[in-house]
Amino acid sequence: MKKSKIEWTEETWNPTTGCNKVSAGCKNCYAETMAFRLKAMGALGYENGFEFTIMPERLEQPLKKKKGTKYFVNSMSDLFHEKMPKMFLDKIMGVIDLTPQHIYQILTKRENEMQCYFSERNVPENIWLGVSVEDKKNGLPRIDKLRNIKATIKFLSVEPLLEDLGKVDLSGIDWVIVGGESGSKARPMEKEWALNIKKQCEEQNVAFFFKQWGTWGMDGVKRSKKTNGRLLDGKEWNAYPEKVW
Repeated sequence: MKKSKIEWTEETWNPTTGCNKVSAGCKNCYAETMAFRLKAMGALGYENGFEFTIMPERLEQPLKKKKGTKYFVNSMSDLFHEKMPKMFLDKIMGVIDLTPQHIYQILTKRENEMQCYFSERNVPENIWLGVSVEDKKNGLPRIDKLRNIKATIKFLSVEPLLEDLGKVDLSGIDWVIVGGESGSKARPMEKEWALNIKKQCEEQNVAFFFKQWGTWGMDGVKRSKKTNGRLLDGKEWNAYPEKVW
């Protein structure tokens, strides 16, 4: 595990690696690009490139850290991938249960598998459970599946935001992260799309976090992520959910 450059977490924990595309948000997957780069470098755990692979040797990593830490689980995979062995997923949950000092931020595009798994067991109290919401067709339906799962914190990753989502029911949701796409093939995000989500978060009393513009700025000019920064309407928006377990 290592410190993460992802603005809304502290470290990443990848007990599995690899994935496959399931919706529009996956088109320019950063994890896929990184996985093949790591494979070329001979990095441990990426011998299979971006093929789904379990990593039993990484299971106990959080047990070695006593200081409470926010972990983004499976930044290089999806915890509810169709090829995930249930026994291995149970072991991951066991580690989470054994480390109540940590927060585990779990994000998925496989809402049906997530719902099925948690229909048979409770969500550990130190899990923040989230779904990706990149568009209306694939993203918005995930919210209802998440809303019906009992979790301490439920959040949406609206990244990459690919279109105006219109009216969004945020009932039962505690936190919304919005961001544009990064990379040379990134699709632009309109300022109005992000402001629409921010406004609805304010109206529905949901914490709003603006992660990044990505490759395209709000002026429609393609630049580096560093240049585009994180300003929306002249300021950074870094709210976290107020509830704690």
